[in-house]
Amino acid sequence: MGALRPGDRLPSSRELMRRHRVSPVTVSRALGLLAAEGLIVTRPGAGTYVADPPRGVAGAADLSWQTVALGERTIQADGVLRLLALPAPGVIPLAGGYLHQDLQPSRALGTAMARASRRPDAWERVPVAGLPELRSWFARAVGGAATVDDVLIAGGGQAALSVAFRALAPPGAPVLVESPTYPGAMEIARAAGLRPVPVPMDDDGVLPELLAEAFAATGARVFHCQPLHANPTGAVLAPDRHEQVLAVARAAGAFVVEDDYARYLSIEAPPPPLARYDAHGTVVHLASLTKATAPSMRIAALVARGPVAERLRTAHAVDTFFVPRPLQEAALELVSAPAWTRHLKSVAAHLRSRRNLLAAEVTARLPGARLRPPAGGLHLWVRLPGWADDAALADEALRAGVVVTPGRLFYAAEPPGAYVRLAYGAAAETDLAEGVRRLATVWPTPTT
Repeated sequence: MGALRPGDRLPSSRELMRRHRVSPVTVSRALGLLAAEGLIVTRPGAGTYVADPPRGVAGAADLSWQTVALGERTIQADGVLRLLALPAPGVIPLAGGYLHQDLQPSRALGTAMARASRRPDAWERVPVAGLPELRSWFARAVGGAATVDDVLIAGGGQAALSVAFRALAPPGAPVLVESPTYPGAMEIARAAGLRPVPVPMDDDGVLPELLAEAFAATGARVFHCQPLHANPTGAVLAPDRHEQVLAVARAAGAFVVEDDYARYLSIEAPPPPLARYDAHGTVVHLASLTKATAPSMRIAALVARGPVAERLRTAHAVDTFFVPRPLQEAALELVSAPAWTRHLKSVAAHLRSRRNLLAAEVTARLPGARLRPPAGGLHLWVRLPGWADDAALADEALRAGVVVTPGRLFYAAEPPGAYVRLAYGAAAETDLAEGVRRLATVWPTPTT
């Protein structure tokens, strides 16, 4: 196209197939995309031609006026965009937050979607809160006092978290977050005009005494946490801290947003969610099917009781009306089938194997690396030797053909050390050793 000018005729489809050695379907799709973008026009009986530029447009438009109109507010998404970036061909992704394709229940998903699409009411509206049967399934999974009326179906964990933050805190308010934590949570908070405030954690989860101090110092009314397989550390909140965290939040008159994103990625038997111990409506529980299935299975649930549940439903309805019925029906078909339990057992076994393999390779090949293998999730949290530059290491690793995530993205304030997050669930198992071998070529040398 670059060699053609407006009005020039394109080669025939047969010629394009010959030149580029592609199928008729590929040529047809390519021409369709170019036509949709207004770059070519088809004249029946005459052929396909390069389109003339729109009238009144001469060169690139000056769009600098938009800077003034947009104002000072910005939306930061560096962490999320980095995590969502697709690796180039030949690059090994030791980064990312979704199961590798060979771990996804593709056949079961296809069957579930086919059944859902054949329903007579497949494209009709659903209740704003979601399909009652799917809500009931989530309520049973949470347990405790949760009922179908407490559940709201949302379009994935990210959307559910966005609804929760905006419903629970006004712009300008602080939101307490674990340190380190999932970058997407901090970026949602900032996009809503909230201020993420870090609360330190150790290998057993958030530290209750420091959580109490943070509530007292900031006046925050929301605490976001991941008690099970916290992203990025993999930490599991110790059982003796469950009631402590709830008691601290109750004393502060605050909500706990329990982001239970990895419930179905456990390698070892997981403890019950915080929501099961909650008798006072303190917990807003977030559950998701996406991580254990596939990136496009954007189904999550918010579980809450009392006035906050109505606030969540209202905020969600204003945003999206409801989650598309076919996706909800497919999710219900999937989790109701016997194959669901078999899939979870298979995922746990494969994640165990991959975790052990990646941990062994890191220990053997990366001098000075420190890690604690998690009991579930998708990642290893690896401490670099000394005060190495994690961002520079990630850039060098990419040039070496492997993607890793720099640890600084996971902190709301200055990090206490240099880390990288390595994903054992996002790459093919056969690529894990090679990924670490490539990372070893740029790994910093420990200093004494």
